[in-house]
Amino acid sequence: MSYIKWVFIILFWGFVGSVLHYTLPQHDIARITDTEVRRIDPGENRLFWAQADVGSDGTLANRDVFFISAVRDSGGVMVYRNEDTGWGWPPYFKFDTSNLQAEAADLRSTAADPQWVVIKHYGWRNEFFTIFPNAISVRAVESPDVRIIPYTNIIILTLLALFVWAVWVRWRRFRMARIDPVLEDVGDGFADASDAVSESTGRIRRFFGGK
Repeated sequence: MSYIKWVFIILFWGFVGSVLHYTLPQHDIARITDTEVRRIDPGENRLFWAQADVGSDGTLANRDVFFISAVRDSGGVMVYRNEDTGWGWPPYFKFDTSNLQAEAADLRSTAADPQWVVIKHYGWRNEFFTIFPNAISVRAVESPDVRIIPYTNIIILTLLALFVWAVWVRWRRFRMARIDPVLEDVGDGFADASDAVSESTGRIRRFFGGK
């Protein structure tokens, strides 16, 4: 039973961690190499696409999606999608997809004369499932050595930790005050019943033994 409990706990917190890692903003220092528009027909990976631009027809089977191609300061390449989140999840309330695409196009540069930018995004990149992170904002920086402090993530994770701690404390108090006494009473009841059965069995054995 203990193994099942720990498996459940690990799976639960693994799921929570995956949701947070996908949803919370991340920052990449990169050099934008290209911007383009592609016709996309979401399939089995539909869950990892946002929605059509706010104000457009969201019932179409396929649609145009903006993409931003970049080379990160580490040398690896990355491709970002650029979609509105609107009022949906994650709650970034992004409505400026076209403006962001124009800003990204204006910041394109070459390896010979690089213009480094910080691309704020959420999501994952997976080539096998054709999943792209969604760019939220882009801003120019002086060099790839700029230090980025994720204040938003620090605040959210701190509040989440405080919330989990508060729930755990209240649950522990509730268990000690309400559940543990009941379990003790039930255990005592089973013990008394077991003693009574043992005593009755002994009497029956003595009765028939005396015969």
